[in-house]
Amino acid sequence: MQVRRFPFFRIGIIGGGQLGKMMAQEAKKMGFFVAVLDPTPSSPAGQIADQEITAGFYDEEGLRKLLAISDVATYDIEHVNTTFLKACPEKDKIRPAPELLEIIQDKFRQREVLKRGGIPVPRFAPLEEDTPEAFRSFGFPLVQKARKGGYDGRGVAILRGEEDLPRRLQGPSYLEEYVPVDRELAVLVARSTTGEIRTYPVVEMIFEERAHICDLVLAPARIPEEVAERAKELGRKCVELLGGVGIFAIEMFFTKSGELLVNEIAPRPHNSGHFTIEACATSQFEEHLRAILGLPLGSTRLLSPAVMVNLLGEEGESGTPLVEGLDEALAIEGVFFHFYGKRETRPFRKMGHVTVLGETLKEALEKALRVKNILKVRGERKDHEGTKGRHHHGERLGPSGYGGGSQNP
Repeated sequence: MQVRRFPFFRIGIIGGGQLGKMMAQEAKKMGFFVAVLDPTPSSPAGQIADQEITAGFYDEEGLRKLLAISDVATYDIEHVNTTFLKACPEKDKIRPAPELLEIIQDKFRQREVLKRGGIPVPRFAPLEEDTPEAFRSFGFPLVQKARKGGYDGRGVAILRGEEDLPRRLQGPSYLEEYVPVDRELAVLVARSTTGEIRTYPVVEMIFEERAHICDLVLAPARIPEEVAERAKELGRKCVELLGGVGIFAIEMFFTKSGELLVNEIAPRPHNSGHFTIEACATSQFEEHLRAILGLPLGSTRLLSPAVMVNLLGEEGESGTPLVEGLDEALAIEGVFFHFYGKRETRPFRKMGHVTVLGETLKEALEKALRVKNILKVRGERKDHEGTKGRHHHGERLGPSGYGGGSQNP
């Protein structure tokens, strides 16, 4: 029987946002040492870590310091210095591997790798010339996506016809067919250094129309069991194809014709998996730690139907966060409030989330909609510009959110 000495493991996290914070909370609960690298002093994760290194995600010296004090390093954000991480002597302690992260960073390359591996994806093509003819020959309606840097609706433009071309994205991008979507789904897949693999229940994502950000997550998704099993198998194939270690969120389109198409993959804990903290036997954050450390994976069983509500900054407001309606929301049975500790709210910024449990999904959803109407994150300073400039990233068309990314700013 193996014996470990406290603090058991030393975990380095590149990125100190809310995902890093919730990962650090699970690590501390398990008796691990946690170090965080983030450019913002006292970042959400840095507020509870044992050590915080204030440095940018491309800062080689800061990354060296983090790796030097870590047994294993991981990420809560994708936009990091993979060139340095691939070449550094400690690359074997970075999980998932920097080479995998580099594929994920470039969405066009990610599409190519998935297609070559036999994973069903929407029809796509590179945009080699930014001309009306290039868009016209691909065929409208279409979705234009930035190859790098997109998240939470940024870097996505839905163009219905040539009249929408003035709203097209600038910079390297690719074109993708507009898919008639019945529902947008996600499945979390954990894969350990030992090759052990587990999947969580498939969830359904509902998007905020104004900002193209995930608004609600329903667990389990309102789909037939046969579709859920197909989605889980497809998720496993994606992670095995990539040789992934850790937890991965595979976002999918369930089309009106009954197809499942992979939209995007996040190589880390994900917004669609926050419900697992209260609703599953093992949270996605603990499962990620188990996977990257080579520990036995935990049960992914759903203990209760749940709905997760993203707490977004109110439109037109910014400044020091003010939470309205907390007492009233907590008076509802089965409500769990999470606030990320960000110092400033902005329109549609993810400031926290609420998980709502119910005996049935219908009950959980009814309560979640009540909470959504009660809880507001306001700002002390009014932003008279509102969300001006945000919608140049694209317009929502039909039932699909086409969220375009999965970072958590």
